[in-house]
Amino acid sequence: VQLQASGGGLVQAGGSLRLSCAASGRTFSSYTMGWFRQAPGKEREFVAAITWSGGITYYADSVKGRFTASRDNAKNTVYLQMNSLKPEDTAVYYCAARLGYSGRYYYTNEYGYWGQGTLVTVSS
Repeated sequence: VQLQASGGGLVQAGGSLRLSCAASGRTFSSYTMGWFRQAPGKEREFVAAITWSGGITYYADSVKGRFTASRDNAKNTVYLQMNSLKPEDTAVYYCAARLGYSGRYYYTNEYGYWGQGTLVTVSS
């Protein structure tokens, strides 16, 4: 699976962005998809995950209620809608994929495929 993330940019605090992650491969629907982010000088951290059917989503406490993950298996694309953005959301955002389900969806090591990242900058 090859992943291509897009949709990052500069936005003011309180604004919104929608990230997209387009995947290649005919078995996209079999993959759990994750979103992670990495701020300068910090470790990569979990943001959200969505199961293959899209029926179950998980979120980090820091984004719960503000971010929404979704997917369109027909388009091989997963989305991250980010609302009420804060300066502390500034980071490079990565999408990731793993075959099947894992209860450890918040661990980077659980994902075998990564996109190149897209930069989100939130100004105060």
